[in-house]
Amino acid sequence: MAEKKEGGIVKNGHEEGLKLAISLLDEFELPQGLLPLEDVIEVGFVKETGYMWIVQTKKVEHNFKMISKLVSYNTEITGFVSKKLIKKLKGVKAKELMLWPPVSEISVGDKIHFKSLAGITKTFPVEAFAAGQ
Repeated sequence: MAEKKEGGIVKNGHEEGLKLAISLLDEFELPQGLLPLEDVIEVGFVKETGYMWIVQTKKVEHNFKMISKLVSYNTEITGFVSKKLIKKLKGVKAKELMLWPPVSEISVGDKIHFKSLAGITKTFPVEAFAAGQ
């Protein structure tokens, strides 16, 4: 794990961590409301590889009202970020009926697409993940 973080920008604490997380979402053209974070301990990003990590004190469940979708964010979230895409995502699950399949990839085009490890893709309007949703 440590080798993936080598050479990364690291921000500690909720304020600074949140600023870095939001600036990364902006930089890579991803919706600001995608990561509703609480009590952030650390956010890091390695520009060379696109590796990003977020550590928070507790698991967060967020309901995206516009699409009635409950999403769970673990205490540690990791993934590789590039323009309009997060790959190899870990620590995020979206409730489907009674199951919580992990979300492994998020891509943004005219709509936003969530892909699970099971190969299921769900598509939603990008506006559903705007800041404050």
